[in-house]
Amino acid sequence: MSKNIRRLDQILANFGYCSRREARGWLKHGYVTVDGVVAKDPSDKVPLGSVLVEGEPLDAPEGLLALFHKPAGYVCTHETREGPTVFDLLPRRWVRRNPAATTVGRLDKDTTGVLLITDVGELVQRWTSPKHKVPKLYEATVDGDLRPELIPLFASGTLLLPDDDKPCLPAKLEIIGPREARLELTEGRYHQVKRMFESQGLNVTRLHRSRFGDLTLGDLKPGAWQLLPVPIL
Repeated sequence: MSKNIRRLDQILANFGYCSRREARGWLKHGYVTVDGVVAKDPSDKVPLGSVLVEGEPLDAPEGLLALFHKPAGYVCTHETREGPTVFDLLPRRWVRRNPAATTVGRLDKDTTGVLLITDVGELVQRWTSPKHKVPKLYEATVDGDLRPELIPLFASGTLLLPDDDKPCLPAKLEIIGPREARLELTEGRYHQVKRMFESQGLNVTRLHRSRFGDLTLGDLKPGAWQLLPVPIL
């Protein structure tokens, strides 16, 4: 059977609307239509594109990929022990999808900007693996004046951070103000931007990721998201 043709109860469960056990109740209440007709039997096998749930097409039936403007104060995890999570701001059914939606890498709790959300494991691997060298652009404010000699140092590929056994890959630093800079990285080590500046005696007081690969936020407001087509892998 085609992966695009599935049982109705499986569709509702896989896309996070309800459990397979609860599907019969959803159908009983008329929440689901197939080709404009109210569905009755949860065992019916139907094409994904023919299904509407509460009058709306299924979320991203070919795979979920969303561009999200992460605000400050939220952590990039499903765990709530560290405080509010980015998933508190996203549709709950995304977390209940099978597989569940996750973030592509992480941003610190106080860092804002471009964050990608997906349930496609291959995309997570492609965009987080160091071998693919996906560029990320950050805008940083620090607590001291930026020295011009940081530009060649960050670009040298010789900067070794404390507790790391390999130097950072070359990074492009652009100083745009006495204490403001743009930094483009192709790797994503733990707290890397902050640690790079800290290694030179500077603390980052504001950090915003303005680009991931070729994706930017455009007019997307903090806390808002936009579905994107899943690229061909």
